[in-house]
Amino acid sequence: MSEPASISSGIADRYAMAVFDLAKEGKELAKLESNLDDLSAALAGSPDLVDLIHSPVYSRDQQSGAIAAISAKMGLTPTMQNVLSLMASKRRLFVVPQMITRLRDLIAEEKGEVTADVASAIKLTAAQTKDLAKTLKDKIGKDIKINATVDESLIGGLVVKVGSMMIDSSVRTKLNSLQNAMKEVG
Repeated sequence: MSEPASISSGIADRYAMAVFDLAKEGKELAKLESNLDDLSAALAGSPDLVDLIHSPVYSRDQQSGAIAAISAKMGLTPTMQNVLSLMASKRRLFVVPQMITRLRDLIAEEKGEVTADVASAIKLTAAQTKDLAKTLKDKIGKDIKINATVDESLIGGLVVKVGSMMIDSSVRTKLNSLQNAMKEVG
């Protein structure tokens, strides 16, 4: 891991642990999880917000004022509002996406859940997602939260990643394996 990336993840980890501990102590983990969903949606839907947290052009005061207004408008918990304000005053807003990811991991661990990243060629239906979660739960023994994405280059099938385990049943991989086998013969 490169040094700047490890520094950023270290900063994100410290903020995430602080927020998680405060939310757990205040019995607000469900609210925190909802806040993370709202914050992720806001980041995904607003290039201006992404620019605000990453751009050094904005002053501390501009970032602090904007983040305070945004977090109040979104109805974030006081803990989350305070942490975001602190991050703005310390010029650390650039680690918000990493902090969100780390907080999701901590909440899932607390709930005994495991997140499975699933890529499929077409969007999975609710029934398919439910069946996949049940199958993975039977294999792993923990509740599974599915994080589904669509990757049309897979042609068909799935690529499932759960922790360090990866199951690749995509048509693309099978075709690549067949192509390699044919090269070895010829």
